[in-house]
Amino acid sequence: MTRLSGLRRPVLGTLTAGEGEDEVAGEVVRVPMTAADRRRVRRRLRAPDGAELRLAFPTGTVLTPGTRLEVRGGVRYVVEAAPEDVAVVTPRTLAQAAALGHAVGNLHRDLVPDGAAFLALWDAPLELLLTRLDVPFTRDMRAFHGRPSWEHGE
Repeated sequence: MTRLSGLRRPVLGTLTAGEGEDEVAGEVVRVPMTAADRRRVRRRLRAPDGAELRLAFPTGTVLTPGTRLEVRGGVRYVVEAAPEDVAVVTPRTLAQAAALGHAVGNLHRDLVPDGAAFLALWDAPLELLLTRLDVPFTRDMRAFHGRPSWEHGE
């Protein structure tokens, strides 16, 4: 059994494009994480460069894209939204968009704006709903910045 005692540490902050690039000289390794992965804050994971990262953040921490996980040997490990199976929804009218928002909200799902479309994590119940509402949609692999479908909250 792995012990995680003594590993708890604060989140190192979020790095936006161009911000803090000079704070730590060296390489930036982007660690792709799905919406569900960004809520699993106590675990081991392997970074793309092969380094093992041990996460032990406080309960309730949500890692957002750009969050620095660790700085080790001049290398920054930063969260990146991984491509996920999403429905790319393009309502035809404002009324259809309102009906879509209401129906998807009743499924306790996030509907995230993405340009002229909305993204929602794809699954069979969502496909059934979109088909029933006659809202145009396609399936695609894209970075999703919302919450996972099982998370009911705020």
